[in-house]
Amino acid sequence: MSKKVTGKAFDVKIFKRLMSFASKYRLEFITGIVSAILLSLVSVARPILLQRIVHVYFKNEDKVGLLNFSLLMMVFLIAEVILQFIFIYKVNWFGQHIIKDIRVQLQKHMLKFKMTYFDNSSVGKLVTRLVSDTETIAQFFGQGLFMIISDLLKMIVVAVVMLWMNWKLALIAFIILPILIYATKIFQIAIKSAFQEVRKQVANLNGFVQERVTGMKIVQLFNREKLEYENFVKINENHKKAHIKTVWYYSIFFPIAEILSSIAVGLMVWYGGLDIVGSGTTNVGEIIAFIMMSQMLFRPLRQIADKFNTLQMGMVAGDRVFEIFDTESQINNAGTIKASEFKGDIHFKNIYFSYIKGEEVLKGISFNVNAGETVAIVGATGAGKSTIINLVNRFYEINSGEISIDKNNIKSYELESLRNQIAIVLQDVFLFSDSIYNNIVLNNKAITLEEVQRAAKEIGIHDFIMSLPNNYNYNVKERGVMLSSGQRQLIAFLRAYVSKPSILILDEATSSIDSYSEKLIQKALDKITQYQTSIIIAHRLTTVKKADRIIVMDNGKIVEQGSHSQLLRANGYYKTLYNMQFSNNVA
Repeated sequence: MSKKVTGKAFDVKIFKRLMSFASKYRLEFITGIVSAILLSLVSVARPILLQRIVHVYFKNEDKVGLLNFSLLMMVFLIAEVILQFIFIYKVNWFGQHIIKDIRVQLQKHMLKFKMTYFDNSSVGKLVTRLVSDTETIAQFFGQGLFMIISDLLKMIVVAVVMLWMNWKLALIAFIILPILIYATKIFQIAIKSAFQEVRKQVANLNGFVQERVTGMKIVQLFNREKLEYENFVKINENHKKAHIKTVWYYSIFFPIAEILSSIAVGLMVWYGGLDIVGSGTTNVGEIIAFIMMSQMLFRPLRQIADKFNTLQMGMVAGDRVFEIFDTESQINNAGTIKASEFKGDIHFKNIYFSYIKGEEVLKGISFNVNAGETVAIVGATGAGKSTIINLVNRFYEINSGEISIDKNNIKSYELESLRNQIAIVLQDVFLFSDSIYNNIVLNNKAITLEEVQRAAKEIGIHDFIMSLPNNYNYNVKERGVMLSSGQRQLIAFLRAYVSKPSILILDEATSSIDSYSEKLIQKALDKITQYQTSIIIAHRLTTVKKADRIIVMDNGKIVEQGSHSQLLRANGYYKTLYNMQFSNNVA
C-alpha cells in the first residue's frame, strides 16, 4: 500500500477489484442506480411546486388550485419517501452481500497459508482485516459510493432547475461553489491522512488486546498487570489522538461550509428583494424556492465531503484486504496422487530446513520409518524434534532434500489427502469453545457419536467424559479452560484415534499430564501402534522404552539410533539424557 497521502478518494484498480465481487448482484446494483436517478428528479419537484403555490395560488387566493397543488406535493413527498427506502435498503443489501463474499474468499485464502505467515503476523491485525476492514468496505458501498452518486445527481438536477427558473439568482448561488469545492478538496486530503492513522491504531489496539486477553494467565502469573496496563494506556492514547485529529478536521470544515451556504442564501435574498422592490422579474415564490434549492445544492456538497471520507476509508480498507489476497504464502498443492491410505513407510533423505533464513534447524538429517513401526525421536529442547512433524504434514517447505511416504515424494500427494492420513497429538492442545463431541470429530459428520463412544471405551476415558455435565455435549469453553491439561490431552488423543490415521504422531503428548492420564494414553498407544506407523516425539524417556527404534537428536542432527537397550549399552548421548532424567527423579 502506498505510503503517500493524496486527496484521491477513488482508486480505479481497487474499485474494479471490489466490483468484481458485485457481478452476481447486477439487479440490486441497477435498482440502486435507477432509484437514485428517480430520487433526484422527484426531490426537486417540491421547490417547483412551492414556487407555483406562492406565486400563483397565494397571490390569486385560488383555494381549489392551492388544495390541488398541495395534494400533488404530498404525492411527490410520498414518492420520495418510497424511493428513499428502496435506495437505502438496496445499496446496503448490496454492500453486505459483497463483504460476505469477500470474507468467505479471504478466509478460504488464509486457510491455505503456510505456518510461516501466521508465525510472522499479528492475530489482532488479521482479525481487523477480516472483520473491521471488510465492514468498512460495506460502508464504501452503502454510505459512500451510491450516496455520492445520488447526491451528485441531485446537485446536477437542482443546478439545471435553478438556471431554468432564474439564471441571475442561480449565478449568485454558484459564486460560492468554487470556494466550497476548494475547501472540500483540502478537507479530503487532510482527513485521508487522519483516517489512515486511525486504521493503523485500530489494528495496533486489536492486536494488543487479542494477545493480552489470550495470555492473561501469563500476565497475572508474572505480576505484569501494571506494566501491561501502562502499555495499554499508551496504545489507547494513540488511538484517541488519531480519532481526535479527524474530529478536529470535521469541526473546522463543517462550520466553514455552513457559513458559505448562509452567505449564498443571504446574497440571493438580498438580490431577489431588491429586484422585487424595483419591479423586476423575480417573485417571492422564486426566492422561497431558491432558498430550498440552495440547501439541496449545498447540503449534499457538504455531505459529499463526509461521504468521500467513507469512500477513502473503503479504499484504504480494500487496499489492506487485497494485500492479503495478493500474499502468496500457500503451500504448493500441485500433487496429483490422492492418498486413500498409507502403508506407512516414511523416508527422510538429507533434509535441511530453517524457519529463519540462514539459521538452520535441521542439518542434513536422514532416517527411515518402516510401515507399522513405532519410532521415537528424543533430544534436548531445541534439537529439532518437533520440526520433523511440521515437515511431514507440509506445514513448512524444506530447504533441500526429500521426504517420501510409501516411496512417493510428499509433494506428489494432494495436500488434503496427505493430511487426512496423518493424525497428530500436540503438547499444547487447542480446543474450541464447543462440545467435547465436536472437538473430537471437528464437525466431521462421517464420525458418529457411537463411534466416538466406542473409541473412548477402548482408550479408557469414556467414564471420565460421562462424569461431566452433559457428558459428550459438555461445552469446554474457549481453549478448553473447563478441563485440566491432562483431560485436554486425552480429548486430543481421542480426536486423533477416531480419525483412523495411517500415520500417528505424538509431539510431547505426555509431557504435561498426570501419571494416571499417562497410563490411559500408554494403554491406547500400545493398542493402536500395533497396526500403523507411529512417531513419538518425547522429552520424557519413560514413554519411549517400548519403541521399536529410538532416534536421538542434538542441535539439528541425528547423533544416535537404536532400541532403548542398545542405546543404553552404547554409553552415548541417549544414556546421558537417561541418567540425567532418572537421577533428577531420584533426587
